[in-house]
Amino acid sequence: MAGVKRALISVSDKTGVVEMAKGLVALGAEILSTGGTAKVLREAGVPVTDVAAYTGSPEILDGRVKTLHPKIHGGLLGRRNLPKHVAEMQQQGIGPIDVVVVNLYPFEATISKPHCAFEEAIENIDIGGPSMLRSAAKNHEDVLVIVDPSDYTRALDALKAGSTMPVSFRRDLAMKVFQHTARYDSLIAGYLEQHTQSNKSQESKFPPILTLQFERVETLRYGENPHQQGAFYRELNARETSVSRAAMLHGKAMSYNNYLDANSALESVKEFSETAVVIMKHNNPCGVALGTTPVEAYVKARETDPVSAFGGVIAFNRPVDLPAAKEITSTFVEVVVAPGYAADALAELKRKKDLRLLDVGPLNADMRDGLDLKKLVGGLIVQDRDLGELKDVKALHVPTARQPTEDEYAACAFAWKVCKHVKSNAIVYARPGQTVGIGAGQMSRVDSVKLAGMKAVLPVKGCVMASDAFFPFRDGLDAAAQAGITAVIQPGGSIRDQEVIKAADEHQMAMILTGMRHFRH
Repeated sequence: MAGVKRALISVSDKTGVVEMAKGLVALGAEILSTGGTAKVLREAGVPVTDVAAYTGSPEILDGRVKTLHPKIHGGLLGRRNLPKHVAEMQQQGIGPIDVVVVNLYPFEATISKPHCAFEEAIENIDIGGPSMLRSAAKNHEDVLVIVDPSDYTRALDALKAGSTMPVSFRRDLAMKVFQHTARYDSLIAGYLEQHTQSNKSQESKFPPILTLQFERVETLRYGENPHQQGAFYRELNARETSVSRAAMLHGKAMSYNNYLDANSALESVKEFSETAVVIMKHNNPCGVALGTTPVEAYVKARETDPVSAFGGVIAFNRPVDLPAAKEITSTFVEVVVAPGYAADALAELKRKKDLRLLDVGPLNADMRDGLDLKKLVGGLIVQDRDLGELKDVKALHVPTARQPTEDEYAACAFAWKVCKHVKSNAIVYARPGQTVGIGAGQMSRVDSVKLAGMKAVLPVKGCVMASDAFFPFRDGLDAAAQAGITAVIQPGGSIRDQEVIKAADEHQMAMILTGMRHFRH
């Protein structure tokens, strides 16, 4: 760029705009501006020309039309190295605009306000701003365009460098513009999808074009394996309590696998209103328990499978106190996820230099919503998140001759919540408030039943069994009875249900049918 003759500044976010404008004036630029931005600049002593005075066209339609004019867009889009463009600009009285500093109406902030009226949201859809940004970004070889206030200083430095400004820098700023406008349009489209009458059907969750917006938070040391690269992206505008929005209080940087396990652990512990702890290993729970205190719940969860718990990821649904912290530091743990930490607990945990501590804040269970996305090569499969739950286990159908006891009902309700977060085929052995054995990810259900028994270090006799899907044959019931299981909770729905129920009766087991499946692939 050879000098700066003219700059257009129109921003909603006024952060740093006065300093930016003064820097441009010092470089010899005439400042064009509109409305509130022009007022702020004038009050700061910056000489400003109103866009309306420059174009000769007043703002109209309550300010909806201000910058949509050939003198603006011609000045942005005209290519300085094409004689034809230069001649046309001179013929039309269009001067070049060399710098554009624009950010957009606060649509996102507006729709985030409680009880935002639809009409207010619509009026906060910026038209002129995105148009100017796109025009300037398209012609970035001649126009420097800045949408992010954090770029003001380096933009001024680059302008001072004059002809030595690298093309890559202008291209980088142009890329940020199109990323910004793409996100802006996505927010608007998503808002309208939620507020359009024709989108009240089931199909509204799955629009013909699915636009996803995520911001990169960090580049990871590597992906799932050291030969893979990895990065962590955060979903924009998501408000649910999550690992993605946790504050990292201490420890080494999170790895790809840490994020997977921490997310799974937190989502699992959210199932419980009672004080609960989940220990996650390789994306499967290896111990889950309830307790009157966090430390009691943690110790009980660890007892399920102490070997697998070594090097695991722990999630609490209550703040971590000092007794729990001391138990955590007594062994090797990778990550702790919790809705807060007592000051003395935090000090104790920080004695472990590499232990990662994530504070997710209050668990706002009422905000659980959204879609579950799984990447395929060349596509995505999309579904609702599995937020299905049983309101009252005692209201469910019991097809067996024997009814569950009170303890069996309690254990079944607990085991069912855990089973939902175990890889299919999933089997959970449990007593009230504590897992005893977990069989995960086997290709046949009877193998998962046997694996749960093999993994159990606590007594199995008298425990219950939860299965994430129906039993296709009676062999799973026979193996469970041999291990000492006395009651079963499962969805039912197999063509051999009667055969399976008969097996339960033969073993004097009680059986509860949920009518709900919880596959997790």
